[in-house]
Amino acid sequence: MISRVILLGFQVSPLFRRILFSLFLIIYCVTMYGNLQTITLVSYSKNLQTPMYTFLTQLSISDILLSSDIVPSLLYVLLSNSGVMSFSSCIAQFYFFILTEIYDLFLLTVMSYDRFLAICNPLMYNTVMSHVFCLQLIVLSWSLSIFFSLVEFLTVYNLWFCGPNIIDHFFCDMEPLLDLSCSDISMIQIEIIILSIPMIIFPFGFIIISYIKIIYSILRISSTTGRQKAFSTCSSHLAVVSIFYGTLFFTYVLPIRGKPWGLSKIGSLLYTVFTPLINPIIYSLRNKDIKSALVKSVHSFHSRFLSK
Repeated sequence: MISRVILLGFQVSPLFRRILFSLFLIIYCVTMYGNLQTITLVSYSKNLQTPMYTFLTQLSISDILLSSDIVPSLLYVLLSNSGVMSFSSCIAQFYFFILTEIYDLFLLTVMSYDRFLAICNPLMYNTVMSHVFCLQLIVLSWSLSIFFSLVEFLTVYNLWFCGPNIIDHFFCDMEPLLDLSCSDISMIQIEIIILSIPMIIFPFGFIIISYIKIIYSILRISSTTGRQKAFSTCSSHLAVVSIFYGTLFFTYVLPIRGKPWGLSKIGSLLYTVFTPLINPIIYSLRNKDIKSALVKSVHSFHSRFLSK
């Protein structure tokens, strides 16, 4: 049984490693700032106390957890050229990674249902999407995420890992971990496919159906202004869903064996490093309520600072 693993990360020149280290450190700091700012604005702004922004806060929490799970080890690997990590730490990183990814899958589905109600059934929206119901959806999403992530985690954890202990990646993902196993993984691969049905296929199908109905409802609006206003309420979520599922399918659905590991690493970077950075930017730039709350908070801070 191996006791530690070696993450190769990106085998590039020392100069390029330093450039990548500086870039990812800046991205991590901006990601933390953007998501913490979103959480703070939603928590303290009365205008943002709605279900959509409650779910947005949960998305920011998930992005913070994902970034904090992946980026520090990535920086360590870049700094040391190849990072040595205990096997228990590697498995723990894998667990929190799949936990946040699965939670994003369910949360984006819940957010699509929220947008569906807001546009297709606006008269029922306030009745259905009550504060209690929102909390129930959040708790359900976390519960399902914890359950499915534990199933995957225990499946991998119970394998026999005899080596080699070198992982050609910058974090402990499913495929690199399975490559270290000396156990028969054929049943595990079948299990992963079966689990992907309730974790990925059903949520993705629900989102697709929701947006088909949303688009149909928007097209039925007679005025151009009304259509633009209706579409603007879901455009940010649609952009986030497209980026999330696009990078997910690129990394995991396209054939892995015929794809260079460099492309796999780039795909992994997109959804582990850049997606948590982009999400708060998308919602900030395309959302008048958040921009208004941000301006008010800046003015309030500026006034308090001058008064002192």
